[in-house]
Amino acid sequence: MKIIDRYITKQLKDKLFKGKVVIIYGPRQAGKTTFLKNFLKDFTSTKTRYISCDVPENIEGLSPKSASKLREFIGDYKLVVFDEAQRILDIGMTLKILVDEYPEIQIIATGSSSFDLENKLAEPLTGRHYDFMMFPPMWSELSSLYSDRTELISSIESRLLYGSYPEIIFPKDGDDRRERIKSIAEDYAMKDILAFEGVRKSDSIMKLLKALAYQMGQEVSYKELAQNFGLSIQTIDRYIDILEKAFIVFRLQPYVNNKRVSLRRTRKIYFWDTGIRNALINNFESLALRSDKGALFENYVVSELRKKDFSNFSQHNFYFWRAYDGEEIDIVTEKDGALLGYECKWKSDKNSIKKSMDAPVKEVAVIAIENYMKFLE
Repeated sequence: MKIIDRYITKQLKDKLFKGKVVIIYGPRQAGKTTFLKNFLKDFTSTKTRYISCDVPENIEGLSPKSASKLREFIGDYKLVVFDEAQRILDIGMTLKILVDEYPEIQIIATGSSSFDLENKLAEPLTGRHYDFMMFPPMWSELSSLYSDRTELISSIESRLLYGSYPEIIFPKDGDDRRERIKSIAEDYAMKDILAFEGVRKSDSIMKLLKALAYQMGQEVSYKELAQNFGLSIQTIDRYIDILEKAFIVFRLQPYVNNKRVSLRRTRKIYFWDTGIRNALINNFESLALRSDKGALFENYVVSELRKKDFSNFSQHNFYFWRAYDGEEIDIVTEKDGALLGYECKWKSDKNSIKKSMDAPVKEVAVIAIENYMKFLE
């Protein structure tokens, strides 16, 4: 199997052996386990150990206990991975004991739900950890898999329809991509959602998720969703927060710069992976037959730009902008007061668009199917 060269590699190496735990968050099946097993192979002169926290004896061995007992379980290894660390009871306390008592041991812990793992780490590991994010591979990370640039560019339809999960990029013999992505959506992502404490109405959250799939990239009103599903606005907000922390969707807030801009309680909601979105509505028709290909492309671009931002530790804020008169900008990014604007168009012969004096940026770059590569590289 070919190995994807992940951008996280260099930054991760730079943070090792500094007396802190490294935490890698990301959706299940995004490639964290494969990446880390290969990552450990680079440390030929260091004793390394991979520990799956799905194994019952490992869960017991890593549950909070004395420092000496934990060290006895880990052994004399210097670089240790705890995979799916949220499985361990009071994992935050276990990691605190290890980093305080044995700072020479480098622990890398992974988690497939930030809601679950963050809650367990927040207090015990204050000031004792570095955080990384790993999503399904970015477009730029896939370049090494193709024999030439033309082949890479032509793969866009596959990415839009089936997404970028490693099991889709590297299908096993006999695998059907449609069934595989549906399995990932149902067997992995949904398990994390329903495992969250306090989620009682699984049918409601699934109906909400499908509704968000149909409204992908559109402005979403929490009030309307609450009325449609017979739930409170607070419950809708909480469910969407859970979906976000399970790495299924993410929200863009409106950028507000003057009184003419709508201040309604709306968000745009996108999916981290378009394959998951299509699986939810069971639609894998070719792009030529789809009325939503523009929305799919916009979702893909926004998610790729956000992945790129995480990978580069750029820390931009992402927004959309819409005025009362209907003028809009799909993406507004902000960092240290500097604003950039982008419009996503399936087909366009323009490089940029002029905006009114009320817009936060006066000229907006157009990202289209013809030029999207230069924005994602």
